[in-house]
Amino acid sequence: MKKIVLGIEGMSCAACSSAIEKYLNKQDGISYASVNLVMANATVEYDETKLSQKQIENFIKEVGYKSTGLFKMVDENQKVKKQKVWLLSFAVLTIILLYVSMGSMIGLPVFDFMDMNKNSVVFATLLMCLTIPFLIYGFDIFKNGIKTLFHGAPNMDTLVTLGVLASLGYSIYAYVMITLGYFEFVHSLYFESCCVIVFFIKLGRFIDKASKNKTKQAISELVQITPNFAYIKSDGKEKQVSIDEIKKGDIVICHAGEKVAVDGVIVNGFAHIDESFITGESKPISKQKDSQVVAGSLNLDGVIEYRAEKIGKDSTVSEIVRLVVEATNTKMPIAKIADKVSGIFVPVVMAIATIAFIIYICIGQSINVALSTFITVLVVACPCALGLATPLAIVISEGMCAKDGLLVKKSETLEIANKTNVVVFDKTGTLTYGKLKIAQIKTLSNTQYTENQLLQIACSVESKSNHPISTAFSEKAKEKDIELLNVENFQNIDGLGIVGEIDNKQIVMGNSKILKRFDIENTLKEEEKEFASYGNSIVFVAIDGKVVCLFGVNDMLKENAKYAVEKLQNSKIEVIMLTGDNEITAEKFAKQLGIKNVIANVMPSEKAKVIKKLKSENNVVMMVGDGINDSPALASADIGVSVSSGTDIAMNSADVILVNDNISKISDLFVISRRTIKNIKQNLFWAFFYNCLMIPIALGAMRPLGIAINPMIAGIAMVLSSLTVVFNALTLKLIKLKGE
Repeated sequence: MKKIVLGIEGMSCAACSSAIEKYLNKQDGISYASVNLVMANATVEYDETKLSQKQIENFIKEVGYKSTGLFKMVDENQKVKKQKVWLLSFAVLTIILLYVSMGSMIGLPVFDFMDMNKNSVVFATLLMCLTIPFLIYGFDIFKNGIKTLFHGAPNMDTLVTLGVLASLGYSIYAYVMITLGYFEFVHSLYFESCCVIVFFIKLGRFIDKASKNKTKQAISELVQITPNFAYIKSDGKEKQVSIDEIKKGDIVICHAGEKVAVDGVIVNGFAHIDESFITGESKPISKQKDSQVVAGSLNLDGVIEYRAEKIGKDSTVSEIVRLVVEATNTKMPIAKIADKVSGIFVPVVMAIATIAFIIYICIGQSINVALSTFITVLVVACPCALGLATPLAIVISEGMCAKDGLLVKKSETLEIANKTNVVVFDKTGTLTYGKLKIAQIKTLSNTQYTENQLLQIACSVESKSNHPISTAFSEKAKEKDIELLNVENFQNIDGLGIVGEIDNKQIVMGNSKILKRFDIENTLKEEEKEFASYGNSIVFVAIDGKVVCLFGVNDMLKENAKYAVEKLQNSKIEVIMLTGDNEITAEKFAKQLGIKNVIANVMPSEKAKVIKKLKSENNVVMMVGDGINDSPALASADIGVSVSSGTDIAMNSADVILVNDNISKISDLFVISRRTIKNIKQNLFWAFFYNCLMIPIALGAMRPLGIAINPMIAGIAMVLSSLTVVFNALTLKLIKLKGE
């Protein structure tokens, strides 16, 4: 099966996206199709042996829309400028038209030659001439409306087209009657209604599009984050090339103040790199030889040379964009309500308008009243607000998650997160770093060395060792930028420790047994017991036969782990630690974190069973793991969250990826989830409320109370309903996230 995302032109409401989606899902060879109104694209999963991309694009054409090929984020500033000019021009023309048609009615001074009562023929001719530009301006609406009607998938454009053509047809009939001398038909002209409806539809779409473009901002920023040019090493010299010219394996040079052009591995140099755009982590990261760098990150100092590893669509940035776009194209269960309603809404509205027209004629009302009611119902019921209610909120939320270092692969995850009541954490590699670190240090008060000097000595001697414990010291050396000293006469004593010389001083490092071997008195016995009680591996440091320092080496809790657990517990979410470690070790870590429920001694293959048991007890479960041996458990949970470095994104199969390993961001996911669901419910309420309120008014049900609307007012009301939903969705951007 192959998955592609196609751009689509011509969609204007929920009925459009629903019609395309239904038609695509009916086709043999397509296993899944989802259409996104806001992003104007469709995600299609299909069998390559049965269908091609061209055939799928033809299916879209058959429904009455146009595919623009593979979807890509583009800068639409030029388009927006042109649309703004046209809109302003027709705004002026609309004012002139309304002045001509209604000026004399409201007492404004008008020239005698265009007075509706004194020169009815000239008045009617002038209105008809002013209408022609609006018909050209709205031709795309009429074309799409008629096309979708004939394809059996009527949409918002169909309603507008029928309303405009009905009023236009009757106005032309009235114009002919006026030219024949029946001047009373001057009050039956609806030319201005046609024009005002077209103008407000265009205005509404311009505002909608501007709002939708704002919601795509986070994704667009990711696309544009990489530089246009870079320097590569060619024949020993620096050569400037465009980013498209860089090939895998090229040695790329990045100077201070420049952005990394492509994903790669440093082969030479040292620098501090700002990766906040992709990880949300504001603290610069020190990078040296063999460190990975990500396209778009900023080199704050130093010069690095790195080997290009991932370019173009394989880069981390491209992968994030793909995941975010795909996520916005998936459907929340709550969104299906709007889809079902919009699928039948337009035909029902057309039926209601037609029945109302017939009833008004049958009860003896004038054709003017009947036609006005018919047009008003069609225009006021356009399902713009209904179509925007869910997708706008989803796109904004997905963009916020991406910016916060949370990659949510499916939008339904946001809805499930709103119901989650249990979060299960793997310990090693999730709550802890998963590798040995220097956890505790104790120096003798009477030693002549400072703690930093002892660190430098210890890191220098350990740099000669291949023992797993030495990695803790090498990590500390990198973290603190420690300059290593020259070590001579190095020896590795199996099972005990290591020995070396620095500046003719003998350095002995290891456990208490190595002290006995060299007849060195252990003056830190109490501290040794204390360190051991926390599960630390013990490393003594003795200089010239005297103990000067004690290191406790252990897997350590991540600095934000306790904060993450506290935030979840404060939100009334049960936190469970699930680990393969023994109970004593697990309980010690759990106590530090404040976790009361610990499940220890569990093999990786058995973790999935624990998750299934929790789910069977009517819990909605989130599992947080490292994405490797926790894969079965992640897949079994309602939501699987994987901690992953930014460069491993493509390899993950979890529902949510934490691109900077910051588990405190999980609480942000719950905040965004709750606010998004609340926002969608509000949007759906206002969309349904608007139609429930306005359709009866359009039908004339409130006329006895003196409340009535005409086609022009209906056009304005339709725009206002869409704006209500748009502005409410945009309030999601005001969410304050506190994940550290």
